[in-house]
This record gives sequence, structure tokens and C-alpha cells, in this order.
Amino acid sequence: MTTAVPTRATTRVLRRPEVGAAVAALAVLVFFTVVADQFLTPSGVGTWLNSASRFGIMAVAVAMLMIGGEFDLSAGAMTGATGLLVGVATTGYGLNVWVAVLVALVVALAIGALNGVLVVRTGLPSFIVTLGTFFVLQGIDLALVKLVYGQVAVQGFADVPHVDSVRPLFGGGFSLGGASISVSVLWFLAVTAVATLVLLRTRAGNWVFAVGGAQTSARATGVPVARTKVGLFMTTAGAGWLVGMISLFQSSTVQSSTGVGDEFVYIICAVVGGCLLTGGYGSAVGAALGALIYGMTRQGVVYAGWDSNWLYAFLGVMLLAAVLVNNAVRVRAERLR
Repeated sequence: MTTAVPTRATTRVLRRPEVGAAVAALAVLVFFTVVADQFLTPSGVGTWLNSASRFGIMAVAVAMLMIGGEFDLSAGAMTGATGLLVGVATTGYGLNVWVAVLVALVVALAIGALNGVLVVRTGLPSFIVTLGTFFVLQGIDLALVKLVYGQVAVQGFADVPHVDSVRPLFGGGFSLGGASISVSVLWFLAVTAVATLVLLRTRAGNWVFAVGGAQTSARATGVPVARTKVGLFMTTAGAGWLVGMISLFQSSTVQSSTGVGDEFVYIICAVVGGCLLTGGYGSAVGAALGALIYGMTRQGVVYAGWDSNWLYAFLGVMLLAAVLVNNAVRVRAERLR
């Protein structure tokens, strides 16, 4: 009897998807604090927090989609496409900045819905469908901006009328303990909190886990599989719009290549946070911690004075290690249950 309680407690802890990411985040924090003097200074903390927040917003949305058993390879291109849409519409065609932001949101949600409908109706793998969307968005990003400006970057956005009325919402910031914190960090915390609440405390969250873990059984028990998957793709697209607005209003410029390639970072962050590639398992908090690990490492490499290309080697090792550890932990937890 005395060993039953610790065993049950251990099982509950092991079954949490974010446990491994929490341990890894602490290890990365301690490591770079030791090897890089600037890492834990107020300016250093502000820098890697701001970086992690932009990746974290997307990682959380991508994690929810992966829990639902799907992937979105257009997520990175979406961040650039929405920023470019607002930039071109305002600087090239004089559209009001508030209207442009809302139009970009509607367009993003429509593309997300289209991805979801194509996956559900055709039965094609989401990998293929969203890969096609990725190339379409990348082509439009390049062709549209070159058509308007003759180059691949939007210029003059800072001079757009009323842009300062929108900037605090997406590009603002504040000082905390001497650190300059971007408003994107608040968005990151809010998105993580809402996603966690939805996954763990709502019927819709149960549907997400159900369609990712056992789609046939979920459909047989009345779960709206199609509606759930389309909603998840729209969520990812909406997150792409949010990150696109943050990038645009923070820098007042955007390039056609913005976001391209980041979709793999989002998936890595989600996997490091405990998501299984097979679906049905993961957490928003874990994905947020995965993004935090990436943000700390990305800036820690710079502060340590290392070649920045080592970051890619770290990402590969981190992905392989996370897949192996997550699988081992899950199997161990099931045995203890």
C-alpha cells in the first residue's frame, strides 16, 4: 500500500507531455547562463524572450493541429504573406491600415479553411495539401511585391497614415526589471493560456484529441471530425496572421522571404514540447516551452560567440532526442498505469 501512491504520482507526472520540455528548458537556461555572461542580463532576457514569443505563438497553434493528427507546411509562408498583404495594400494602394489588417485576417482564415476542406474532402495527406499552399503563397509573395515595387521588400510602411494607432497592439513594448519586453510576449502568454484552456477544459479540446488519436472511433461516437480539422487549420492560419502583424509592425518592413522555412521550427518546437507525430498526444504548454528552448538557444549561441550555424545542428539533435524521449516516456507511463 505504501508504494501505490508514489507509483500513481509518478505515472501522472510521466504522462504529462510537457515534462521533458520543462527539464530541457531549465538545462538550456543554466547552460547558457554559465557560458555566456550576457545571457541572463535584463537586455539578454528581453532579447531571447521576444524571439521565443514569435515562434511560440505559431508553435502552440501548430501543436494543436498536430494533436489533431495533421500538419501545416504553409504556416511559415503565411506569416510573410499576411504581412506583405498589409504592406502592399497600404503603401501601394492607399488602403486604410485598420482595414488592411482585417482583410489580411479574413484572407488568412479563408486559406486555412481551404486547407482544411481539401484535406477532409479529398483524403489527401495534409503534408501534400499544405505543401502546395506553401508554394502558392511563396510565389504570390515574390510576384506581387515585385509587381508593385520592382523589388522583394515593402518600403515606406512607417509613413502610412494611422499606422501609429495600430502599432501598440502588435509592435509595442514595455520595460520590466530593466528588460525591454515586446507586446508579442503578452500575445504569446495569452495564446498559450487560451489553447491550454481549450484543450483541457472544453468539449472542443476533447474533439481535438479524439480526431488525432482515433479518428474512426471519434466519428462513430458523434465527434464532428471535419469541422474540428477545418477549425484547427483556421487556427494555425490565424496564428500566422498574428505573427505576420507582429513582424510587420515591429520592423515596419517585410520581405517576400519572411517566414519561409520557419514551419519546420514550429514543428520541432511542438515535438520537443511532447507532441507525437502520429497525433492524439501533446500540449500547448509543452510547445510553448519548446519555443522558449529555441529562443534561448538561438540567442545563447550568439552571446557565447559561436558560429550561428551551430543552431541548425542543435535543432536536428533536439528533434531526434525529443522523438526518442517522448516515445520512451509515453511507453513507460502506459506500463505504469
